[in-house]
Amino acid sequence: MADAVIDAVLARIDADIDESVERLFALLRIASISTDPDHARACAEAANWCADTLNGLGFVAGTRPTPGHPMVVGHRTDATAAGPHVLFYGHYDVQPVDPLELWHTDPFAPRLAEDEAGRKVIVARGAADDKGQLLTFVEACRAWIAVHGRLPVPVTILFEGEEESGSPSLVPFLEANAKELSHDVALICDTGMWDRETPAINSSLRGLVGEEIVITAASKDLHSGLFGGAARNPNHVLAKILADLHDENGHVRVPGFYDGVAETPAAIRAQWDSLGMTAETFLGGIGLKYPAGEGGRSVLEQVWARPTAEVNGMIGGYTGPGFKTVIPSRASAKVSFRLVGGQDPETIRAAFREFVAARVPGDCSVAFHAHGGSPGLSVDIDSPHMARSLKALSDEWPKPAVVIGSGGSIPIVGYFKDILGMDSLLIGFGHADDQIHSPNEKYDLASFHKGIRSWARVLAELAE
Repeated sequence: MADAVIDAVLARIDADIDESVERLFALLRIASISTDPDHARACAEAANWCADTLNGLGFVAGTRPTPGHPMVVGHRTDATAAGPHVLFYGHYDVQPVDPLELWHTDPFAPRLAEDEAGRKVIVARGAADDKGQLLTFVEACRAWIAVHGRLPVPVTILFEGEEESGSPSLVPFLEANAKELSHDVALICDTGMWDRETPAINSSLRGLVGEEIVITAASKDLHSGLFGGAARNPNHVLAKILADLHDENGHVRVPGFYDGVAETPAAIRAQWDSLGMTAETFLGGIGLKYPAGEGGRSVLEQVWARPTAEVNGMIGGYTGPGFKTVIPSRASAKVSFRLVGGQDPETIRAAFREFVAARVPGDCSVAFHAHGGSPGLSVDIDSPHMARSLKALSDEWPKPAVVIGSGGSIPIVGYFKDILGMDSLLIGFGHADDQIHSPNEKYDLASFHKGIRSWARVLAELAE
């Protein structure tokens, strides 16, 4: 695409940034807390605001009812638009504001402030998660339409109103509207940058399996003086099982656990190494310095590309104040597995249960309680959509864009893949210090401004 075409769009974004901020402030003033029934009317107001904004830009848009809060869907397919048809996803709902007393000002009275480094920031609930992020894309579309009267690629937009409350209506909505929403690639703006000068695209997300184990021995709690040494102690049984989960090198010992786990491509490992993140730097902020994962792998590979087993909680016997010499009747633990692409959650669950059952003594019983499961996901890093988006981001920011992973899970990416048959590009402009879900949430003004410019460039590159 000719430089003059995109340069005119970028100039319009720069000239209109104050108006863009005011539009963001208007959305931030709406207290769309999806988890609180008292805010249902505000959620509907936010949905209507989004739909009205899209209609004002020439989209065919509207709100769609669900058993919970409305979805917003909009389409704009210009006759001269080329390239892939993109689906952009964001969410207009926000987290509760508690504890309110820790906010410096009203969470729904957005304001410009300066952080400790003198950078301008937008402070309000939802500034970074996700109203500021989703509006970067909308404002990029606004500039394209204002300058050229069209978008460079066909665009469908989906805004959800229940992301912060578990998305109970999302899967049924996607299934019922798959034909309308399934296109060439999904764009999701709910993530962050590597640092303030380096944009990033997430290429992998870890999945999750949650399991609760309950070991039962005697029919009741026992006096440790009368029965100690003779009666089986479920705490001992459980502790040994959990200790057996890893070997001395940090590998998970559940049989078949690594089946289907691919090695990280050398080029990606080299890029991650070039980011300069050491174990000391990564762990230093939490008072640690020695990585506990698989030996021989960088800390970024451990958290972005390798599966894990973690004990999240253990309960057994007396845990109240003082001391009580008891052998408990039962002990329990909650264990989670973070999965990577190629691992099937239910296969891992079954293998873990078999691993535990094989270690339970004959006079004990074990019960299992499942707590959800989702597969890990990876994006084709060699896709043309990825390459063009990386170029667009690199053209905008001081440092070239990088491909990173995420240790957590973002279910919407899996839903888009399984239900709509689409890969996703996770491009966001948040920072680790944005305090999302916490008091005094903020979004850097540079993230908002350059985020708009970034999406304008991405749309131009995709049109190629």
